[in-house]
Amino acid sequence: MNTDRELQIRERMTSHWLTSENAIRAYIAGAVRSFTDREDLLQQVALTVARRFEEFDESRPFLAWALWLAKSRIIDFYRSQGRQPQMLDDNLLDKYAEALTERQQAVPAQREALERCLEELPDRSRTLVGMKYHDGLKIDQIAEAIRSTPASVRVTLFRIRDALANCIKRRLASEAIE
Repeated sequence: MNTDRELQIRERMTSHWLTSENAIRAYIAGAVRSFTDREDLLQQVALTVARRFEEFDESRPFLAWALWLAKSRIIDFYRSQGRQPQMLDDNLLDKYAEALTERQQAVPAQREALERCLEELPDRSRTLVGMKYHDGLKIDQIAEAIRSTPASVRVTLFRIRDALANCIKRRLASEAIE
């Protein structure tokens, strides 16, 4: 295998892993109680993904494939200990994997809707949102910066969040119809 191709494969695998790691971690946590066992299993899944990535069909969801590998590692874990999974049965693990996959696929649409809705906000509202969520300023700091009261800033941010939530719902609903 040539170096450029290896690098491209490694980059794709890393990108897929980083977007799916939290869901895989949650899946494992649903099946294994011990924190150290969960972390060991996550590492095993990561190694398995790395070893078998060339088998992955990129026309299908990565998370579903990775969760299938995780399920195998979980079953192997319990087998090696001579036990049955304690928290979730096999059928429930499959349903949990499906739900995680569906949720991850919805995130990009939600993010895009949020970005469009943010663009539609008046400049002052966009500035307040930026100060709170991008800059990480506290309510008191924002109030001081814009020469307002903390109560007024709280109410304004509440209304902005409410407007954004409604905008996102409308956008997602209209995209579902199309």
